[in-house]
Amino acid sequence: MQPVFTVTSAQWAAWMAAFLWPFVRMLALVSTAPIFGEPTVPRRVKVAMAVLLTVVLGPTLGPMPGTPVVSAGGLWILVQQVLIGGAMGFCMRLVFAAVQAAGEYISLQMGLSFASFFDPMGGGGSTMVVSRFLHMLAMLLFLAADGHLMLVAALADSFHTLPVADAPLSAQGWMVLAQAGAQVFNTGLLLALPLVTALLTLNLAMGILNRASPQFSIFAVGFPLTLLAGIVMLELLMPRLGAFLEPRFAAGLAGVADFVGALR
Repeated sequence: MQPVFTVTSAQWAAWMAAFLWPFVRMLALVSTAPIFGEPTVPRRVKVAMAVLLTVVLGPTLGPMPGTPVVSAGGLWILVQQVLIGGAMGFCMRLVFAAVQAAGEYISLQMGLSFASFFDPMGGGGSTMVVSRFLHMLAMLLFLAADGHLMLVAALADSFHTLPVADAPLSAQGWMVLAQAGAQVFNTGLLLALPLVTALLTLNLAMGILNRASPQFSIFAVGFPLTLLAGIVMLELLMPRLGAFLEPRFAAGLAGVADFVGALR
């Protein structure tokens, strides 16, 4: 006689909790994090990545709370996991937002504020060319520095720092996230400062030249000269972009860990 495999409702609820709650946190991070959460990545791929991470990391996460999944407490835990995972991905995306802000500053100074195009990877809005170019370089540097793997490691560590539980989240964590967002403009301006300074000096020189020689057509010469100087400065910036962004990637990952630790 063959043995009969039986599963009780308690076992089924425990298995569902052990998979569902970690899966929701991982899916929220995959949906918002750089590289993983780009709009060009199909939704099925994002869900498959979250399922794969859950299957791989699930056995190492320890016991889940005994709260039933289909209950008010289970729904509250579900909402918490969405907030935690989404905020972790958003915290890392702030680094790339700073790069895009630098591209906006440079475009405005170069006179390329009108050179925008439809950007499906940026949510379907219009994006300046320089901003999109720097963003793509930042993503390539992030992959080259194994930032995506370190982000997955930070996700795995978050379950040990902040286990799945029905306890309320600390408001201090959201304050840490807000303070990290304030660094977007500072970092973007710091990256764009050499080009902005050089182009501003060039514009001042052409203004003085136009004042000294009124017959000099500043409008006919100024725009091509500013554009050429901006392209040359961008070419000089490219070899040093990696050295500038690698500490920012490390600071972004440290910010993710600080955010998770402050939520306890």
